[in-house]
Amino acid sequence: MSATLNGKRVAILVTDGFEQVELTGPRDALKQHGAVVDILSDKPGTVRGWNHDKPADAFDVDATFDSAQPDVYDAVVLPGGVQNSDTIRLIPGAQKLVKSLDGAGKPVAVICHGGWLLISAGLAQGKRMTSFKTLQDDIRNAGGNWVDEQVVVDGNLISSRQPDDIPAFNEQLIKALA
Repeated sequence: MSATLNGKRVAILVTDGFEQVELTGPRDALKQHGAVVDILSDKPGTVRGWNHDKPADAFDVDATFDSAQPDVYDAVVLPGGVQNSDTIRLIPGAQKLVKSLDGAGKPVAVICHGGWLLISAGLAQGKRMTSFKTLQDDIRNAGGNWVDEQVVVDGNLISSRQPDDIPAFNEQLIKALA
């Protein structure tokens, strides 16, 4: 991956309880290639990541869902984590951001349980995508075509199953932004 992302800006949408490596892996890869990465959440201050079922590190929030301007972002990343994903899917500001970026044809990159936000925002219908295996019925019930693959690209949607898939996920995200 030799692409340069200078001048690109990416929003990572999370609430407390996100799977930490699903934020740090993509964030670090994007920054390494020159992108600016903002962490957006439902409240200012900090958000706490998790390592599977244990609390992990706190991260500074750069802007809230409601204060962020979608047009400044070139892509959005949605980490998983059951607690985060179950909470964020019901937040109107988060739904509005992903709908706006998707509507502009910008990359929407989702890992693991992060697909719940796309389902609640009405963005899974007609999409070929993957996720953590427990979401396959949810995606199918929302009109999506769930497949068990490391990374899936369908138009501007990039999806992966789990933390082990992060290198392939990052490669496709950087390719889409380059």
